[in-house]
Amino acid sequence: MKIKALLVLAISIFSASNVSAQETAETKATNYDQSFRLGFGLNGGVPANDYVYDYSLGADVRLQYDLTKRTSLVLTTGFTNLFIQNDVKDLGFIPVKVGFKAFVWEDQFYVLGELGGGFAVTNDYKQDTYLWAPGIGYANKNFDLSLRYESYTEYDTDQIALRLAYGFEL
Repeated sequence: MKIKALLVLAISIFSASNVSAQETAETKATNYDQSFRLGFGLNGGVPANDYVYDYSLGADVRLQYDLTKRTSLVLTTGFTNLFIQNDVKDLGFIPVKVGFKAFVWEDQFYVLGELGGGFAVTNDYKQDTYLWAPGIGYANKNFDLSLRYESYTEYDTDQIALRLAYGFEL
């Protein structure tokens, strides 16, 4: 009797997962067809740990290539300025990051992880840094709003940043 019950349970689970897999395969994301996209964003951030700087502002450009309807590779660069306290010169740098973006809910909410480097370009700063940035966001056909935590290995600070971007298919 137990073997029959286990067999029925196994067949039910297999059938249910098969139906679910078929529905998932047939579901299409309406936001990002498989192609290249280009986005232009504005960023603002605040320090997440010690208060070495007051805030940051920046702009970026992001190239995205869709691997599937729900996953993409991204390449992001731009300019970020950390406005430092106490009459110390600000630090401006160019971040260059590669990452992976996956839509996880409703084809509009996503998670994003990026790795890269920041190259100091202002006020005689010579220190470059590695950086990593996990984030979450919401995107539709043209607009993207995201929140990320960004960590710099050599700048002795981290930030929480908000990005608002406009994008389009190439």
